[in-house]
Amino acid sequence: MIHDPKKWEDFDSSNIVVFLYKWRKPLFIVIIVALIGSWFFSLPWFITPKYKSTVVMFPASTNSVSKALLTEQRQVGQDIMSFGEDEQAEQMMQILNSNKIRDRVARKFNLMEHYDIDSTARYKYSLLFNEYERNISFRRTPFMAVQIIVFDTDPQLAADIANTIAALLDSIKNEMQHERAIQGLAVVEIEHEALQQEVNTIVDSLVTLGKLGVNDVEYQSQVLNQQVAIAIMEGNTEAQRQLQKRLDILGQYGGIYMSLKNALEYKTEQLTMIQARLKEATVDARESLPQKFIVSDAFKAEKKSYPIRWLVIVVSTLSALFLTIIVIMIIEKIAAANARKKFQLGQE
Repeated sequence: MIHDPKKWEDFDSSNIVVFLYKWRKPLFIVIIVALIGSWFFSLPWFITPKYKSTVVMFPASTNSVSKALLTEQRQVGQDIMSFGEDEQAEQMMQILNSNKIRDRVARKFNLMEHYDIDSTARYKYSLLFNEYERNISFRRTPFMAVQIIVFDTDPQLAADIANTIAALLDSIKNEMQHERAIQGLAVVEIEHEALQQEVNTIVDSLVTLGKLGVNDVEYQSQVLNQQVAIAIMEGNTEAQRQLQKRLDILGQYGGIYMSLKNALEYKTEQLTMIQARLKEATVDARESLPQKFIVSDAFKAEKKSYPIRWLVIVVSTLSALFLTIIVIMIIEKIAAANARKKFQLGQE
């Protein structure tokens, strides 16, 4: 009996409608089994439900108390009420992802025990950090805000962790800035003390010159010369001698007096500037501002966010159906290839 090879070509799956209808019963069984299986295995017995809590916040535009409140001529973005921009948001993201916040959160909430990690395990910290990153994440919104997103099996704990991380942002960043501010304050204090000593030295020197009769060189020189002229006209040699003695003192110390006077004016201006810097540095070292604007605090979730059962069921069912179709197509292709081979052998 001779068979037409075209018969075996019609056996492929090019016509999807015919193919689905032909295998409708096995496919229907697969769908039913997948639905029941995915529903059953997505129960809390197999997948522990998790609750989601979120904090939404904007970064502050300025972090310096002195620049925000004390400086008369503020630059753009130094207003205490202004929201931060892209740069401040990126800084916030880096701090939120730092190990300083992670370690403090892990210690405060005893996450190693909470995540059921064996404290004697060789790589216990790696396991802890992996669980931390799986359950706690940070992301930026299209509106330049930053979100703290926490998933946990305990809804209250998820909210507490999210709010704690938001609070730690202030303390961590303020600690970093205060450390630098204290160093800056020390530098300004040394400079202020040195400048104050210079001013005091100049003042002491001027006081010494004042005791010698040198108080205002220009005015004194003009008055003494007039008096000398009068004494010469009156022929008072004793007055001439006394006046000349005072003129000699002015001539000897007048240059020094003028130099010290100019130096005192310059150093006084510098001292005024450094005192303003000292005031700003002191405020920055002792005071702090919030580093964020909280838009939405985290709260205890009323219903779970993970897993989304309907999504698990749909994806599982479609995946099983798709895989079954591929397997059937492969089986048909193999059967068609074997049939062609037998047909060719029969013709020979």
